[in-house]
Amino acid sequence: MHTRPTWAEVSLEKLAANFRAIRARVAPSAEVCAIVKADAYGHGAVPCARALEQAGAKWFGVACVDEGIQLREAGIRQRILVMGGIWREEAKAALAHELTPSVWELFHLDWLESAARQRRQKPHSVPVHLEIDTGMSRQGVLPKDIAAILGRFSESSPLKLEGVYSHFASSEVADGKESMLQARAYEHAVAEVLDRGLVPEFTHLANSAAIATHPEVWNEARRPKLANGLVRPGLALYGYNLPLTNSDGALTSLAGVPVQPVMSWKSRIISLRDLPAGQPVGYGGTFVTTRASRVASIPLGYADGLSRRLSNRGHMLVRGVPVPIVGNVSMDITVIDVTDVPTATMSDEVVLIGSQQGATISADDLASAGGTISYEVLCGIGKRVPRLYVE
Repeated sequence: MHTRPTWAEVSLEKLAANFRAIRARVAPSAEVCAIVKADAYGHGAVPCARALEQAGAKWFGVACVDEGIQLREAGIRQRILVMGGIWREEAKAALAHELTPSVWELFHLDWLESAARQRRQKPHSVPVHLEIDTGMSRQGVLPKDIAAILGRFSESSPLKLEGVYSHFASSEVADGKESMLQARAYEHAVAEVLDRGLVPEFTHLANSAAIATHPEVWNEARRPKLANGLVRPGLALYGYNLPLTNSDGALTSLAGVPVQPVMSWKSRIISLRDLPAGQPVGYGGTFVTTRASRVASIPLGYADGLSRRLSNRGHMLVRGVPVPIVGNVSMDITVIDVTDVPTATMSDEVVLIGSQQGATISADDLASAGGTISYEVLCGIGKRVPRLYVE
């Protein structure tokens, strides 16, 4: 039971609609792998995965084995791709829960083969997806080392090379040279896989932005003739598109998938007080009133995921009016200036993300004010903010 007047509302109906919009964009060329890592970007992995499965999702993407196990224990039976690789004992757990690991190191293969043989699994019974480092320099096998990896997929190996993929670093730049080079490096890697007589069932490169900016990497009419493509939307599933630009920074005419934000974040006024001009507010007195002011206390702070970087910079909505955060955001309480909303009263709803009386604040707005990205805003909303799932 949740009694604290701070909560997040998650619309599973909008989530399903976003999934269908993405699937409509890429069908029939590609299947959608719904990314639900990081607790579904803060929205709640299990409820979101259940709603997406009901909407037709056949693949889910997670970062680690633990996230995959959580979905399995919640009854999710569709395919689950573990995109962060595996570590030591995770190999056994991945096989036990029928997860599909990403691999790019020889020791990944060592651990998986050992676990598979302990389970007496048949040759080619453990599907894996090989990640290629095409220039992001974060994870994935370097092109010069691909041959050594491919050599491990022998006729007797329990491992099956089911997929080959990579990840764009700047897919939101429609004509970006870096993405073009990455796509070319990926094509060369796939060609090397095929030359070895290995035919992966799935090839995938496109995240949310690349669905719009680089259809050539998933559209079957514009890519090498392989069996199936996947796209891996994350942010777009939850209702946000990155600004799509050209390499000169100008916005492009390309449009992202039409999606709606899935989450609203709300609280209530729990205290009101009138202050004279010259009164410091909050820790350190970083804000000082310049007029007679009315301020309201809101029961949330950085322990709930409201970044301290929004101190004296962010806004919330009260009765449809954007009101400023004043003073430092503290751990549990944030103060807003409601002087210009004279009708504000105790228990009024306060919106941090969402709409109220025709006004809207998005995760993008909080990110811009805090000098970060919407991914961090959404993922950062804390566990003590209850998620209420609404239709």
